[in-house]
Amino acid sequence: MPTGSNRRAFLRATALTGGATAFSGALWHRAFAATGVPRGPAQPGAGPYGPLQAADANGLRLPAGFTGRVVARSLQRVPGTRHTWHSAPDGGACFPTADGWIYVSNSEVPLIGGASALRFNASGTVTDAYRILNMTTLNCAGGATPWDTWLSCEEYDLGIVYETYPQGGRPAAQRPAMGRFKHEAAACDPVRKVVYLTEDQGDGCFYRFVPATWGDLSSGTLEVLIGSGTGPVTWRRVPNPRVWTTPTRNQVEGAMRFDGGEGCYYTDGVCYFTTKGDGRVWAYDAAASTLGLAYDDDLVTGGEAPLTGVDNITGTRSGDLYVAEDGGDMQINMITPNGVVTPFLQVVGHEKSEITGPAFSPDGSRLYFSSQRGRSGAIGGGDGHTFEVTGPFRA
Repeated sequence: MPTGSNRRAFLRATALTGGATAFSGALWHRAFAATGVPRGPAQPGAGPYGPLQAADANGLRLPAGFTGRVVARSLQRVPGTRHTWHSAPDGGACFPTADGWIYVSNSEVPLIGGASALRFNASGTVTDAYRILNMTTLNCAGGATPWDTWLSCEEYDLGIVYETYPQGGRPAAQRPAMGRFKHEAAACDPVRKVVYLTEDQGDGCFYRFVPATWGDLSSGTLEVLIGSGTGPVTWRRVPNPRVWTTPTRNQVEGAMRFDGGEGCYYTDGVCYFTTKGDGRVWAYDAAASTLGLAYDDDLVTGGEAPLTGVDNITGTRSGDLYVAEDGGDMQINMITPNGVVTPFLQVVGHEKSEITGPAFSPDGSRLYFSSQRGRSGAIGGGDGHTFEVTGPFRA
């Protein structure tokens, strides 16, 4: 395979001739797999909401009809509460309550990282803010469970997954059976009753955890994806996920390598996950046990790649995927059901930051995310901004 600047040209050329193995296993969300659209990596095009408008007072460029606000700032009290928001906000998710919803957010700082929560009432007013995890290290991304807990993942070599309770009132619990490695994100598959896990290493792996009892993550089996690229793949048990002298990713021969695993999102039989090192959004078809590509910035054939520095990922009931950029143009891009990749929003004036934690409110009308280092770009994330965008999102 060519390297460096030749790699993009090589992949584009093979894509145009139909010879790229990246296309052989390319999958699309089942909601639009039967639409007749060629099932290759997404290409640039016009989005469903129109072009981005000029930046507002908070530096947000949004489509017409959408509005944004800042709901929390690092090292400042959350308005209307006595809670000081954490530094370096990272992965996040929303959870329903009886009278509104909760947005949780990790803190990607060493030793005191943890996670915090913002509680909203039905009108969208912040009514409370509080910690749900304390004294942990480099809590990067994570994932929500079907039983409304938040999996907060530590991103270092011996990192642990912590199961936390957004509603409060119960201490977080370590889940070492899910492996000790440089965790990034998690996504639950309630059909196969497994949890998918990404690893932020240049030669990292893609894992799934099979609990002994669904809903109880204290015991089970960690498995790693086996394959050589797109197409059919299998799983094999990791022998020593809790305590090791050989790193988890190196314990199983034939484990497939991924260049910097980042976000992870499961929907309707497909687990999408991103790899920042090569600018890809992968699609694992859980029913067929097949791996494909939903997006690859080297396989954009209609101009420059609009989505670079792929990172956290989420989606909507309409089938749209939303992918945040670590750097790039500080955008969240959509990948639509008809295979179009297009910018949805941009944060202006935060050029030394990254976008983290995209998550939709339970009714799908509000999108939350953070600029981890804010306008200052300071290491440590002391200027982090957490935003809310409201508008006519597709149902």
